[in-house]
Amino acid sequence: MTPTSTASTIAGKGYAHPEALVSTDWLTAHLSDPTLRILECDEDVLLYEMGHIPNAQKLDWHIDLNDSVMRDYVSREAFQALLRARGIDDSTTVVFYGDKNNWWACYAFWVFRLFGFTNAKVLDGGRVKWEQEGRKLSTDRPTFPASTYVAGPRNDAPIRAFMDEVRAHMEAGKKMIDVRSVPEYTGERTHMPEYPQEGTLRGGHIPGARSVPWARAANSDGTFRSADELRTIYESEQGLQAGDDVIAYCRIGERSSHTWFVLTYLLGYDNVRNYDGSWTEWGNEVRAPIRTGNQP
Repeated sequence: MTPTSTASTIAGKGYAHPEALVSTDWLTAHLSDPTLRILECDEDVLLYEMGHIPNAQKLDWHIDLNDSVMRDYVSREAFQALLRARGIDDSTTVVFYGDKNNWWACYAFWVFRLFGFTNAKVLDGGRVKWEQEGRKLSTDRPTFPASTYVAGPRNDAPIRAFMDEVRAHMEAGKKMIDVRSVPEYTGERTHMPEYPQEGTLRGGHIPGARSVPWARAANSDGTFRSADELRTIYESEQGLQAGDDVIAYCRIGERSSHTWFVLTYLLGYDNVRNYDGSWTEWGNEVRAPIRTGNQP
C-alpha cells in the first residue's frame, strides 16, 4: 500500500523515508480498505472511548505492550496474540496515531519494530490534526476476523539500548540526545511540568547528553517539521551526522521513541537506539554519573 496523495504534505518535506507517514487526507480515503488496520495509542487511555477515527482499534500501551510483572515488553507469544486478535498479519498495513503529537503512536511503532513488524506507518499530526480539521470520529468499536500471524523472536539489539550499553556509550564520548524538557535536563525537576513525581530520586542528565526537547520536532498541529528544519535542530545546532551512533532517552522511553522515529525515518539515520529505561532507571541507579545544569 503506497500513499499517493501526500506530495505536498509529506513527500514534499524532504524526508529520507516519506513512506513511513500518511496524511489525514490519505487516511480518510482509505478508512474502509480491507488491508488496513488503524491503531490508536494514547497517553490518555480514555480518549478512544470518547471518539476515535472510524475503524480504529484501541492499543493500550500499559496493558497491550508492557509485561505485567517485569519492566519489559510483552513476550513473543503475547505480541502474536495481540496482532491475531486485531486481525493483523504481514499482509496488512498498520497505521498508528495518538494524542500528544504521536508520542505513544511512535512508541507503539517502535515496539512493533522490536518484533520485526515493519509494515507500519504513522499518521502525520495524529489525533490533534484529525480533530482540528473537523474529521469524523466514531464511538463504534470495530472487529476484524482473527489472523494467523506468526511473530518472530524479539530482537532488541538494533534499536534498543540497555543501561550498561548506555554507560559504555557515554564513556566512549558518543552522541546522546536527552529529549526531556529543559528543567528536567538541568535537574531543576525530576518530572515533566504538571505531571506527578514518578519515583526518580535524582535530577539532571547523563554526562555528554545534549538537550533537544522532543517537541521541537513537531509543528503546532502535531505534524513533523520538514527535513530541513529537523537538520537545523539536530545537525546544525547539535552536530549530529547521519552516520553517528546515537542513543536517545527521556523518562520512560515514550518521548525518546518520537525522536528515534524522527532521526531514523525522517532524517535517515541508520544507527539510532532508544534507551527506554531512561531517567527512571538512570536517576535511581547507585553511583550512576549525573550532570546538572545546561552543559552536556
